[in-house]
Amino acid sequence: MRSQVRWKLCWENELQLSDHVELAEFFRRTYGPTGAFNAKPFEGSQSWAGARPEFRAIAYDSSGIAAHMGMLRRFIKIDGADLLVAELGLYGIRRDLEGLGIGCSFRVMLPVLQELGVPFGFGTVRPALHKYVARLGRGGLLVVKSGIRVRSTLRVALLDKAPTRIEDALVVVLPVGRPISDWPAGAMIDRNGAEL
Repeated sequence: MRSQVRWKLCWENELQLSDHVELAEFFRRTYGPTGAFNAKPFEGSQSWAGARPEFRAIAYDSSGIAAHMGMLRRFIKIDGADLLVAELGLYGIRRDLEGLGIGCSFRVMLPVLQELGVPFGFGTVRPALHKYVARLGRGGLLVVKSGIRVRSTLRVALLDKAPTRIEDALVVVLPVGRPISDWPAGAMIDRNGAEL
């Protein structure tokens, strides 16, 4: 049985402090079970972990926030070639709703991406989420690519760490304004900023 949710599509500057507080609590509860470090960026009222999104899709049900996806337009480099994308991230579904089909309803973001005129949506996920993301891609909405390294800037510059990190993450590509065949081949993506 699918949960009945209503979606709020909004620009970052439309959120009130109360929205950020509610989102921060949602992310602490959603990401906390995967490790205390994953919940730490959401202390207090901070509702973002790396780069701050410019647009959000927030699902609500009778219990509050049910799901969330953030979006930020940026240029990435694939083996040195610039590509405009809408990075999708800060993805989460409330634990009691997992497996009920809420993830498929993230299609509400597609008209926004089309309106913004971006050629592709782009994101990265942990390899542990491969089966889940592959299920979302069954309808042809997105493509999951592996074997690509992704370089990102750390959110905070620290004296004892390099300013960037390189990960072997799964790359998720959502064709928006161009077909997937136009996605450049390459083994290294440079996010040129912090992960969303």
